[in-house]
Amino acid sequence: MKKVTGIGGVFFKCKDTNTLREWYKTHLGIDAGDYGATFEWIDAADNTKKGATQWSPFSETTKYFEPSKKDFMLNYRVENLEALVEELKKGGVTITDEIQTYDYGKFVHILDLEGNAIELWEPID
Repeated sequence: MKKVTGIGGVFFKCKDTNTLREWYKTHLGIDAGDYGATFEWIDAADNTKKGATQWSPFSETTKYFEPSKKDFMLNYRVENLEALVEELKKGGVTITDEIQTYDYGKFVHILDLEGNAIELWEPID
């Protein structure tokens, strides 16, 4: 089975995204724009491979994490998303949408056993 290869992002709800982004910039040096901050890194096993992890506050009224009722969502980097989705379906995992493809990768959303929203991302690095 294909597995998670890293954390692609940390997304969470907040009352005021602008004020919170400014707080993080002032106190922790995270300079986040409208879509958050991107932390770039190099793969420890192969230093020719680069990747990124996204950090993004969302409005407390966002519907993006639904059907989860939680105030956060994790994004995991994966390989071969189509094959992984087929295996997850066979395992009875709740898949909440269809695979979406963009110029920066493929995405699908699932729920874990406790109803936490998880975004799976096969990046185009």
